Amino acid sequence: MGNFRKLGRTDAHRLSLLRTMVSQLVKHERIETTVAKAKEVRRKAEQMVQLGKEGTLDASRRAAAFVRGDDVIHKLFTELAHRYKDRAGGYTRLLRTRIRVGDGAEMAYIEFVDREHELREAKPATPQPPQRVPLDPWTKSRASQQWAGPKVTKSS
Repeated sequence: MGNFRKLGRTDAHRLSLLRTMVSQLVKHERIETTVAKAKEVRRKAEQMVQLGKEGTLDASRRAAAFVRGDDVIHKLFTELAHRYKDRAGGYTRLLRTRIRVGDGAEMAYIEFVDREHELREAKPATPQPPQRVPLDPWTKSRASQQWAGPKVTKSS
């Protein structure tokens, strides 16, 4: 299953926890949990969205082996795949919220970006700088033209 945080649980319990949390994240598009769990859920949720974008039968079977519920599979392969078709990654956002009173755990919201009623708007894409013309190594530089006088040729 990969190198995941242990989260104080056995392998089977941890897998069950991640499956449930990813399914609930896809279903509700925002959940509140501890920061450590949210970081692990983010990894698997982004993998599931990537499978949804693939849209193949193999991808749907691999997603169905992990998430729970036919409604979640349907949402992954229709709504979320369409929403993120032009996005190369970074489908989720982690927003730290508070310290839990009982045990002092850091809490955070994990949510999908580019959706209605999100807690914070996604940053716009940074514009690409204009393409520079490649320099010809045989032309004189502006500095050499500035400091050197005009070339004088002797004519007889």
